[in-house]
Amino acid sequence: MASSSIALPKAEANAKFEALVKDIAAVPSGNLLEGKKVFISGGSRGLGQALCGVYAREGAQVAFNYTSASSDDSADQTLEMIESYGQTGLKFRADITDGDAMKSMAKDVIEQFGQVDILVNNAALNRGDNFATMQESAWLDVINVNVNGLYYVTKPFFKHMMRNRKGHILNISSIAAIRAVPTSVHYSTAKAAAVGFTKCLSREGAPFNISVNAMACGILDTDLGNALPEAFLTLYQGWCSKGRLGTPQDVAEFCAFMVSDRNRYMTGEVITIDGGTVV
Repeated sequence: MASSSIALPKAEANAKFEALVKDIAAVPSGNLLEGKKVFISGGSRGLGQALCGVYAREGAQVAFNYTSASSDDSADQTLEMIESYGQTGLKFRADITDGDAMKSMAKDVIEQFGQVDILVNNAALNRGDNFATMQESAWLDVINVNVNGLYYVTKPFFKHMMRNRKGHILNISSIAAIRAVPTSVHYSTAKAAAVGFTKCLSREGAPFNISVNAMACGILDTDLGNALPEAFLTLYQGWCSKGRLGTPQDVAEFCAFMVSDRNRYMTGEVITIDGGTVV
């Protein structure tokens, strides 16, 4: 998953991963996604890594992408976690802002899995800054990843789901899309675009039995979340009824239900999961 943060030291990153694996394994599988074929963007760390693990535990075969060679080791860990549940995992180092690469990747995933039932648009980029001092390049980078990347990833999988006349799409948005919080204007704009994308695409998908929903997440204890200024993170935890940052697993567990066949009637919705920050 793309982010503006500095990578954690390897020992600390490994410790976080080991804790994540233990926490995911501690929850009994409900077989929510048994037999499903899934693609998750940005699966090498943070929320994306947790999604891959939880979905595999729930019975899904999982493919994911990541962007940078610096994430090769964490992508390998994600793949091992998927396979530890007896599921097939596929990893791709491919940039979501490269439309041709996304078409090629989607084709490979569909050929190897036979079909894709679930798409989770998770990959994101943020670069904390005030609007007045923001460089144009930062604005363009954030919009490119969070909005154009959303288009490039979704288009080939959506067309595949239309042909199959079924599917679930889940877009990871943010509470910054629905509330004015002291965060980056470009990030808030992009995540608000994801909400509009979700609602409109749900109308197009409904006749083909494709559900399209979004999750507006609070700030999570991930590289992306911890890239925000320390003063803001402290302030946020004061707003939050739970009094803490969310964990990737907090969100991933509910996301499994969101794309399961038990969630049959919901589409075009934006669900907030933020520990009671926006109430």
